[in-house]
Amino acid sequence: MIRHAFATLVTNADYAMGATALVRSVRLTGTEADILVLHTGGVSAEALEPVARLGARLVPVELLPTSEAFNERHARAKLHGAAPFTKGTKPAFHTPLDNFAKLRLWQMEEYERIVFLDADTLVVRNIDRLFAYPEFSAAPNVYESLADFHRPNSGVFVARPSRATFEAMLAKLDAPDAFWRRTDQTFLESFFPDWHGLPVFDNMLQYVWFNLPDLWDWNSVRVIHYQYEKPWEEGHEKADRLRPLIDLWRAYFEGREVPDIANLPGPLRS
Repeated sequence: MIRHAFATLVTNADYAMGATALVRSVRLTGTEADILVLHTGGVSAEALEPVARLGARLVPVELLPTSEAFNERHARAKLHGAAPFTKGTKPAFHTPLDNFAKLRLWQMEEYERIVFLDADTLVVRNIDRLFAYPEFSAAPNVYESLADFHRPNSGVFVARPSRATFEAMLAKLDAPDAFWRRTDQTFLESFFPDWHGLPVFDNMLQYVWFNLPDLWDWNSVRVIHYQYEKPWEEGHEKADRLRPLIDLWRAYFEGREVPDIANLPGPLRS
């Protein structure tokens, strides 16, 4: 029997909130695939209870065995100082080294395909078709202009687990003086230079809502990705502009009835 799974990564209580909404959203699509929640030591059992109640499989994982020099180069203050975020803000809980732990899913050879979803995403339509995509498939990192189409966003991707691939990743990841500007995203783009493109609707970044409103189509959107500011943050500077998307996330998170996606109003065009 071919086994498929959706997977996410939780590294703290904030992302456990995100995973709760995500797991519920995946469940509501009617998929029969497993749902995995990889979690590190940074999150308590209590914070993970809601996703467990939704039927997700909890998978404890350790951070990667990277060198002290690598860890120092990718420490939060140093990384963000060398490669600052200029388009939006990351919450204080964002810890760059945690991001690399998602590579652990390549060790899970009991699955033929895994579709990874960041814990700040929602799946609003069934995406089981992604299991038929090859490794490595990801949507372009489009959120500001059409120029963004040339690089992938690692918030949603299709992987084929393989321990051999995982070992090759470790060797490349922690090479002498290696510096991955956007952590796992930059690394995966380098490791899979011939990445396969998914439609933008399989990883619709929230900034499209106000930067490229003509691209937003509720009849086509399948995954919403709350990059930068998170929908559970109170009163962040873009909250008013993103209010319809935040309200939708809260409906999933709070277990309320989810509105008919196709009938939601689109973004305002200027």
